[in-house]
Amino acid sequence: MISKETIDKVFETARVEEVIGDFVNLKKSGSNFKGLSPFSDERTPSFMVSPVKQIWKDFSTGKGGSAVSFLMEHEHFSYPEAIKYLAKKYNIEVEETERTDEQKEAANERESMYLVSEYARDYFHKTMLNSEQGKAIGLSYFKERGFTAATIEKFQLGYNPDQWDAFTSEAIRQGYKLDYLEKTGLSIVKEEKQFDRFKGRVMFPIHSMSGRVLGFGGRILDSSKKAAKYLNSPESDIYHKSKVLYGIYYAKQAIAKEDNCYLVEGYTDVIQMFQSGIENVVSSSGTALTPEQIRLINRLTKNITVLFDGDAAGQRAALRGIDLILEQGMNVRVCSFPEGEDPDSFSRKHSKEEIVAFFDENAKDFIQYKANLLVEEAAGDPVKKADTVRDMVESISKIPDAIKQEIYVQECARIMEVSETVLYNTLAQILKKDKKEAVKQNRGNQSQSPPPEYMSVVPDEMPNAVEKVNVLYELERKLIESLLLYGQVEEDFEDLVLKENEDGSLGLEPVTHKIRVFEKIYLDLQDDEVEFTNDLFKVLYVRIVEQMNLNDNFQIQNFINELAPEEASEISNIILNDEKYELHRWDTREVYVRKKDTSIAQFVSETVLSLRKYLITQKIKELMDKTQGSSNNQEIIKDILDYQSLNTLLGNKLGRVLSV
Repeated sequence: MISKETIDKVFETARVEEVIGDFVNLKKSGSNFKGLSPFSDERTPSFMVSPVKQIWKDFSTGKGGSAVSFLMEHEHFSYPEAIKYLAKKYNIEVEETERTDEQKEAANERESMYLVSEYARDYFHKTMLNSEQGKAIGLSYFKERGFTAATIEKFQLGYNPDQWDAFTSEAIRQGYKLDYLEKTGLSIVKEEKQFDRFKGRVMFPIHSMSGRVLGFGGRILDSSKKAAKYLNSPESDIYHKSKVLYGIYYAKQAIAKEDNCYLVEGYTDVIQMFQSGIENVVSSSGTALTPEQIRLINRLTKNITVLFDGDAAGQRAALRGIDLILEQGMNVRVCSFPEGEDPDSFSRKHSKEEIVAFFDENAKDFIQYKANLLVEEAAGDPVKKADTVRDMVESISKIPDAIKQEIYVQECARIMEVSETVLYNTLAQILKKDKKEAVKQNRGNQSQSPPPEYMSVVPDEMPNAVEKVNVLYELERKLIESLLLYGQVEEDFEDLVLKENEDGSLGLEPVTHKIRVFEKIYLDLQDDEVEFTNDLFKVLYVRIVEQMNLNDNFQIQNFINELAPEEASEISNIILNDEKYELHRWDTREVYVRKKDTSIAQFVSETVLSLRKYLITQKIKELMDKTQGSSNNQEIIKDILDYQSLNTLLGNKLGRVLSV
């Protein structure tokens, strides 16, 4: 168990914008930062980070919380893992008590698989450096490739002995369970026999964006053996090859800094370029490029330069990935190497300056690259040229930005010597066809349940739409917001109290008193014995009031660190939502929303009075329903009249507040 002192120090030191900035490309937006959601496929930033409040909110998925909760959501860390990650990032020594056997047994399966994978990485690396076979075969291979000792250490390269169960047997002797060795794919189990999957291969650990070992790639060195040259870990709970990019852990900061990502094919391509000083480079690990992999890059930059071999196979591979990249709203350039060269060999022969100069000179926009490649094939053949033009327009149709589409149509018309009108007509046909196919695919989704009522505020311009809003939910939510943002602020609150006039009649007289916001809310709700109806708000309300009573220096970031993930997410949503959205005509529903120039006291008074008035109105309706079909209504009518008098009083108070 991690000591409380360590946890407190981590929370005090960690900066949410720095932690999230390692995974998401954040840009300054007022006092906050914005970026693309790392949890959904979006092209317009809806991910917000507040350095002042030390919280984040993803408006596309509803997730939010602290730096720790981000790591738990994004990297699937357990709470202790997230704390340890932050402690390592900020050079904080972790004080940890010895775990019992029961606690070890309770460690979740994913963590066990991570631990097995990390052990395997260390085993392969040490075996290569320390064993005779490892040095003679594995280390020699990497040195022949031109990798330095520092590069080998950085990428944690290794070697698995050419023996049936060398790794598996040693792992079991060290206490690792065969079940997890099999689930990670490191060992293959057949009946009562088990053996190493990566027998006799040099090893490339594959890391997540945060540096956790997800799986391995292994290359066989004996060409006489009838086995695949490269072998990857099988799919598992921690390794999904379509969602992983080799080298992303080492490249993420350079990608964001350079605002460009070089995409190559193999492990050695990445390592060799990195060693040459080009650090913003990743690989799809020998698999076909996927949308998930592109979205990983999209979180760090909008620009991809695809690097492929100079042969025909490499050029064709470049074309296959272009449309996928364009669909994700990315800017894509393509650079082919001279015949017989690839990123690995080219980087070995040239300095960083020469490599950069080559890229600057030879990297072409995708439309130029495609035109040059396809025009050569279509030379002298009108039919092939027509097919080439259509192929280029197909790629342009994938671009979500209409302005970019128009620019590329103009460029394509110039290069291919075809009128823009023809190209626009072709583009329109393709887009119409794609739209029809999308409609067909969506027809099966009509039975899906609508979102919760309080989320279904529908814009006016949508025909036949029914606007719905859960008024009670929104008012309770606004009270929680008031407590969080202004709870400790002392304000002058004006109230109307009943006083006897000189003629003996009763009248309302304004009285002003200074009080803290949380005390005002608490006392007003106590007057009418009002309780929150939303279960989550009920819990948060009690906790916030208790904390503010006990601590005059209430801090949101400290408070949120003590909450469960769903509670922390709701707090982030409440605090940051006002930064994202303007409410839509809610005054017509008796939900009075603070304007930017409205005072805190006025905002709080509006919200409290609106809630009390709403609840009384609902009570009157409930009592009116009881009078239907009842013969003895005298008591009920008396209650109704009393509530109506109170409702009138609250209406007068609310009207006075709104007119201030």
